[in-house]
Amino acid sequence: MHTPPDPDSMPRLPLNPVRLDLESLSGLYRSGAALPADVAGEVLARIAARGDDHVWITLRPAADLLGDAAELARRWPDPGTRPPLYGVPFAVKDNVDVAGLPTTAACPAYSYVPERGAPLVERLLAAGALLVGKTNLDQFATGLSGTRSPYGACESPLVPGLISGGSSSGSAVAVAADLVSFAVGTDTAGSGRVPAALTGTVGVKPSRGLVSTLGMVPACASLDCPSVFARSAADGLAVLSAIAAFEPADPWSRVLPVPGPVPTRASPLRIGVPHEPEFFGDTAAETAFARAVDRLGGLGHRIVPVDLGPFLAAGRLLYEGPWLAERLAAVGDFVTRNPGEIHPVTLKVLSGGGALSAVDAFEGLYRLRALDAKTREAWASMDVLAVPTVPTTFTVAEMLESPIERNAILGHYTTFTNLLDLAGISVPAGTTTAGRPHGVTFLGPAGSDGLLAGLGATFHALTGGPALPVPDSGSAATSASASTVHAPKAGPATVHASKAGAEAAVGVGAAVEAAARAGAEAEAEARTVLAVVGAHRSGQPLHGRLLSLGATGLGVALTAPLYRLYALEGGEMPLPGLVRSTSGGVAVEVELYELPPSALGVLLTQTVSPLGLGTIELADGRAVHGFLCEPYATEKAPDISRHGSWPSYLLSRSRS
Repeated sequence: MHTPPDPDSMPRLPLNPVRLDLESLSGLYRSGAALPADVAGEVLARIAARGDDHVWITLRPAADLLGDAAELARRWPDPGTRPPLYGVPFAVKDNVDVAGLPTTAACPAYSYVPERGAPLVERLLAAGALLVGKTNLDQFATGLSGTRSPYGACESPLVPGLISGGSSSGSAVAVAADLVSFAVGTDTAGSGRVPAALTGTVGVKPSRGLVSTLGMVPACASLDCPSVFARSAADGLAVLSAIAAFEPADPWSRVLPVPGPVPTRASPLRIGVPHEPEFFGDTAAETAFARAVDRLGGLGHRIVPVDLGPFLAAGRLLYEGPWLAERLAAVGDFVTRNPGEIHPVTLKVLSGGGALSAVDAFEGLYRLRALDAKTREAWASMDVLAVPTVPTTFTVAEMLESPIERNAILGHYTTFTNLLDLAGISVPAGTTTAGRPHGVTFLGPAGSDGLLAGLGATFHALTGGPALPVPDSGSAATSASASTVHAPKAGPATVHASKAGAEAAVGVGAAVEAAARAGAEAEAEARTVLAVVGAHRSGQPLHGRLLSLGATGLGVALTAPLYRLYALEGGEMPLPGLVRSTSGGVAVEVELYELPPSALGVLLTQTVSPLGLGTIELADGRAVHGFLCEPYATEKAPDISRHGSWPSYLLSRSRS
């Protein structure tokens, strides 16, 4: 257990209270109004003032933190040369290694002191961030409540007695209580999103493999990913950009687009929402989500009702299928030798994995693949899926009464995310009429991290969060887009929400229909159709880049039977080459997207030979823009036309 510092011994900033968001700190440092040591002293004083709030497992000695802060100022006196996170205080969940500090995973007997830190931590330190300490969690990252730790249960700073959510409980509270600027968490079943909703913070759950999991105590190694808690989507994305990198030594790392700054212009999207959402009797949460749907429609997005059945069925596999055995595989030997050291609820959950067989594992994998295939129909009609982060909330006392059953309720909308290889961001959506925090999560295919952050930032601005900067451009399109960041467009859905207000249970179905009508009427600009065959398809590495240009999906189509498909060799990632053939052509599956004409110019500059943009003839006779390959590059490339599509070829290769 940490020892809180003496508040009277800590230096205080003359500007108090000081905001710890990245923009505010950058302004202080740039103007010379504060040094990193001033901010470090302020952080330590705030921690001391809160006392033992169960947030921390290990705090760094004050002298070490202040010494590192002073060294930053000596090393980078020139503001123009400072690294991106210069002097920004942060915390790390205590299942992530920090060199020289214990890693406990909230189990004291499991504790070890690593010589090297996790790559993500080392990248943050190299970017100039100041590590304050390591935070509490549900033991072995098994739980979504924040109540399964021998170091105590964290409470949300927003409502006395309310759970903080877990498993990244201490990380979320450290940000919500303004003790640090951001915090590292992890996410397997929702641990990076549930605490965000319950503490009023932003929770960034990256695409799996975008950030390395080396140096993390695994929960489910095939599903785990680090996460980020911050006060805004912009801050969260800035941190994500610093820690995202392909790590060759990490078997789970993969090449994915690293998101840039949050886009200030929000292109209209097709946003899927549950057709029949479940709130487990919480009518105040139902009303809050209906209001959120109205706001999205008012921003000009098209609202699409979605059958969430296959998604929820996939999520149930996490605790009702063989992934329980994967949790046991991570720490099973320790648990078997030390059952008395394990939290009773954690022990009960983990013990269920011991009875599962290899046959169960394969049956679970087959079931997941089948459910994943069923979700493709939904993704053909939407660009982003919006769900309540949690369907309802619980107090600590309520959680202790029924820890496993209520944990399952908390994960209703989160557990399927990593199983289905989705990226996500949870943003605050205000307070319910019952006085509880409410959050909305935006989900998208792997690689859509930047797109989701942009949508999250725009939505957060409507609920009292940080407003996005207004672009300098004076064009009509840009001006209209910027204005929607700060005020929702008036329309039937918005009127509906204002009338519903604090009244009981607005029907979400009615809100969906009203917002769908409002969004369908909004047309931002003329659009053109693009056919994509490989890396820009949904679930592929460059899909997020396509969506960031304002592309909206139109579904799957076939080319005319005039083409051959090849697997190109070399390069940073596997790529297909589509070539028009003079004889023996076949129909090849492509995905169609609608996007602004200006985006074609951007794609053209991003596309490297032998690929380029040309005209593709579809089976229905239409001619659309699309990616084609120069014939010379296919002379030694395998012809994969018999597979009919790039995803089918990749699937066959993974099975061989």
